[in-house]
Amino acid sequence: METGSRRSRLLWTEEPVGRRRMPDPVRASAVRAGLLVSTTMIEAMVAVLGTLAHTWIAPPAALCTVVSTVVTTWAVLDVWITRQVWNQRNGVVSGPSSAARALRRERRRARKARRAEARLARRVRRPPDVLPGPDVLSGT
Repeated sequence: METGSRRSRLLWTEEPVGRRRMPDPVRASAVRAGLLVSTTMIEAMVAVLGTLAHTWIAPPAALCTVVSTVVTTWAVLDVWITRQVWNQRNGVVSGPSSAARALRRERRRARKARRAEARLARRVRRPPDVLPGPDVLSGT
């Protein structure tokens, strides 16, 4: 082997991936759920094959499969919940950009102007000669 004259190739090279890595708590939860799903599938196969063979292992395996199914369902829900909690706590900061803020400000001003115009249109304008004078109010 010529290692001195040739450039040695690396055994492991990092390549950019299209998707970002899952956060550690979510990944741990997903691994746990994956292990439980595979264990439940193996238990289910043991229960089915034991039932077909009429062996003594079939009833306990069926019972374990039912319990494992409940636990596995909980683990899969845990992945979803952990992901949601992670996104809420450490996810994308939901602050509006300056462009969105300016657009909202414009809409708010336009809405306020429309409401002011509608209020002015609703007011009934009376001519000055119809307005009651001081003699009408006093009764004289």
